[in-house]
Amino acid sequence: MIKEQQAGLPTSALCRKHGLSPATFYKLTAKYRGMDLSDAKRLKQRKDENAKLKRQLADAMRDNVVLKDLLGKH
Repeated sequence: MIKEQQAGLPTSALCRKHGLSPATFYKLTAKYRGMDLSDAKRLKQRKDENAKLKRQLADAMRDNVVLKDLLGKH
């Protein structure tokens, strides 16, 4: 989308074409400008991996609390 805008497509037409608000477009532009497609894909993979690790940590912490409760009650 950034390349389309750089090629001369007006921002309003670009946003209509892709179903985004101009505010969202500018937010994404600020975030991804200067990145290659491979960099953006790598960033998405890292974010997905980070979210998975956070879920695993939350599960482990919850299990830890449950085990402490069980051991404390006996």
